[in-house]
Amino acid sequence: MVGGDRGSAALEMAFLAPVFLLLVFLGIQAGLWAYGRSVALAAAREGVAQLRVVTDEQQAAAADPAVRRHVEEFATTIGRESLLEPRASTSWDPERNRVTVEVSGRVISLVPGLDLRTTQRAGGTAERFRSVR
Repeated sequence: MVGGDRGSAALEMAFLAPVFLLLVFLGIQAGLWAYGRSVALAAAREGVAQLRVVTDEQQAAAADPAVRRHVEEFATTIGRESLLEPRASTSWDPERNRVTVEVSGRVISLVPGLDLRTTQRAGGTAERFRSVR
């Protein structure tokens, strides 16, 4: 070992350790963001499952607040701290016979000041029940 190389390993680690830690934190943050999106999508699908049985505009208007509240509680329950402040909105298109639920929220962040948001939408065809005589 040459006398001028003393301490070079410590100096290299001083530069490489923060880069390595940054990559680890970015990987964890990407996983948290993906999980937050997954929670929002699951909550939107839950709302669509409830709204599919709506048969007309009056029922849709009556069911809307309860469905939105249920979807937000569902997202809070399954998401815990991964999806913060979930908000749901619903729509019913009688001409196309489709219901849509959109869930948005803030994803938890490891980096202070980083504001990650996600919005997921799910839709489906409304059920039509007819009496058989």
